[in-house]
Amino acid sequence: MTAPVSKLDGPRMTPGSGGAPKQLVVFLHGYGADGNDLMSLGQHWRSLLPNAAFVSPHAHEPCAGNPFGGRQWFDLTMADPQERWRGVERAGPALNAYIDEELAAYGLGDEALALVGFSQGTMMALHIGLRRAKKIAAIVGFSGMLVEPNRLKADIKSRPPVLLVHGDRDEVIPVQALQQARTALAEAGVAVESHVSPGLTHGIDGDGLDIGGRFLAKAFKG
Repeated sequence: MTAPVSKLDGPRMTPGSGGAPKQLVVFLHGYGADGNDLMSLGQHWRSLLPNAAFVSPHAHEPCAGNPFGGRQWFDLTMADPQERWRGVERAGPALNAYIDEELAAYGLGDEALALVGFSQGTMMALHIGLRRAKKIAAIVGFSGMLVEPNRLKADIKSRPPVLLVHGDRDEVIPVQALQQARTALAEAGVAVESHVSPGLTHGIDGDGLDIGGRFLAKAFKG
């Protein structure tokens, strides 16, 4: 079967060093946002990752919950685990095609790739990052979850290091999702680190940003 051609696109940021990229960080935004939402993370991490290019695709579907240009990787009510599974499965091929195209454009391999997600974007990052045939450098997930963790052992193809960050006051995806994901990842042989930010709701704080940046820098050094 021919691989799907990606129709995804979004903002890009060149390496702070001014040279050719040696790493690629792909940001995956949350439900109702778009690719612009996470690009400020690239600005924050540029000094830590001077040789990394940052890209942030807009999800392929318009978001019914945000009629003002928001996007979604899939429809999300949070009520039905099977709905989330069908969603990540449908969205995965186009996102993988986009990633393959971006890596090829920069002349990079999977070992130079990191996926960084927020909320629904974390669901996508964990789903595809652990199922790519070649091991990527790292996955960082903010305020998200692992979709259908009981399927991971059968599906996993590679085991990149994972960092999960969550607020203990998250009202959208409760912090218990972090522990559930951490347990499933560890049982599948994935090296996983985590951080819980006290008082944080559904978002990313300064501590999470700093921890995430250092985690990526260490992962890229190998």
